[in-house]
Amino acid sequence: MNAPVFSVHPDEFAGRRVLVTGGSKGAGAAIVRRFAAAGARVATEARSAVSDSPAELFVAADLTQESGISALAGKVQAEFGGVDIIVHCLGGSAAPGGGFRAATENVWQDDFSLNLWPAVRLDRLLVPAMIARREGAIVHVASIQHRLPLHDSTTPYAAAKAALVSYSKSLSKELGPLGVRVNSVSPGWIRTDAADRMVERLARSGGTDEATARQGIMDALGGISIGRPAWPEEIAELVAFLVSPRASAIHGADHVIDGGTIPVV
Repeated sequence: MNAPVFSVHPDEFAGRRVLVTGGSKGAGAAIVRRFAAAGARVATEARSAVSDSPAELFVAADLTQESGISALAGKVQAEFGGVDIIVHCLGGSAAPGGGFRAATENVWQDDFSLNLWPAVRLDRLLVPAMIARREGAIVHVASIQHRLPLHDSTTPYAAAKAALVSYSKSLSKELGPLGVRVNSVSPGWIRTDAADRMVERLARSGGTDEATARQGIMDALGGISIGRPAWPEEIAELVAFLVSPRASAIHGADHVIDGGTIPVV
């Protein structure tokens, strides 16, 4: 099955200033493409430059460092005069397997530095201008692992994403009366290039085919009702809806997009 292609109105976000963190690959890149196709002025960042991003503004910055946060915020304010929409998509983990004993102090620090602090610090710098205009929308991209952690290797990541969702909810209570909407999005397994490479590695190491390896991953997650991971483009569509005027009453909620992976209400 190929990635879905959605019809996008070229003026849907015309003139809107959008910042997407982690926009060089995976869901982040799909979100950048979605907003750019809809007429937005899009800024994004990654640690190193990319050649094929449709973003109007690209900033090479390490957002695990306060200096990187300041550089990104300063560049966006200088070039765009601020932002109307912020999508925090930066995230990930390099935690080893082996459960809590293998999660060293550095692993915990790294996962929180990547999955929580950039959102908190960037919001602190960019949201005051939204409040002054009494207009804006923020989406924090978390993960279903804040509700369904895999204890062997993702406890620090899951805890950081849980903190991000809690922070998002608290921020929504503060900013809602000031005209700024805040939501979080919690994807399940996403079919990115990195995910496909992982499937290929598992197939080779297991002496099987990619379909079997992909099914093995879904089984490890407890199953996915629709029988497949989500595409990055599907995550981007949800994000675009949430920050659009069509979702003007949707605020302070965590939106799961996991194909039915979480088996409870």
